[in-house]
Amino acid sequence: MTVHSLTPGDGDDDKISERPSRAEVEAAYRTIIRYTGDDPNRDGLLETPARATRALDEYFAGYDVDPVQILNKTFEETAGYDEMVVLRAIPFESHCEHHLAPIIGKAWVAYLPASRVVGISKLARVVDAFAKRLQIQERMTSQVAKVIEEVLQPLGVGVVIKANHQCMSSRGVHKHGTDMVTSHMLGAFRKDPATRQEFLSMVC
Repeated sequence: MTVHSLTPGDGDDDKISERPSRAEVEAAYRTIIRYTGDDPNRDGLLETPARATRALDEYFAGYDVDPVQILNKTFEETAGYDEMVVLRAIPFESHCEHHLAPIIGKAWVAYLPASRVVGISKLARVVDAFAKRLQIQERMTSQVAKVIEEVLQPLGVGVVIKANHQCMSSRGVHKHGTDMVTSHMLGAFRKDPATRQEFLSMVC
């Protein structure tokens, strides 16, 4: 039996369920198309359920990725480097868990090494691992910070995310051009105002 985690938490697999087959998902899309008032059997829509199902595989690939494993390969030969490491403006796409609407944004990720550093591409991959799930921005910000703290055990971690939410711009209040900013600070980034300000000065 194939199981699929239904919880977007920090590796939390309390709730699992059998994953639907591709045929079931495509059938569901045909139902949705009928709900919109269109005909899933017309030429332009015949292949849409299959294409949309393949798109889901990409949108939500993060459920099949373990962020801890991404960060596990670290380097200790740092020649004594002990200053802040910052990866700025990491682009990501996610989906709001309330309306399944896109969330398009950027993440700024920083940590203060204790003894180990990680390849910078790994930080971007961790952002994607959490982004490619059904999300709320507040939780995603916290998840990225906590997994870096857990694996690297640095002196501190800071994460800032800025994103546009299409559940706000394309429906509901229809407010365009707004973005949401969230942050999560741990260790020195929380306790030391100078460290926090140094990081925030790099966020634009």
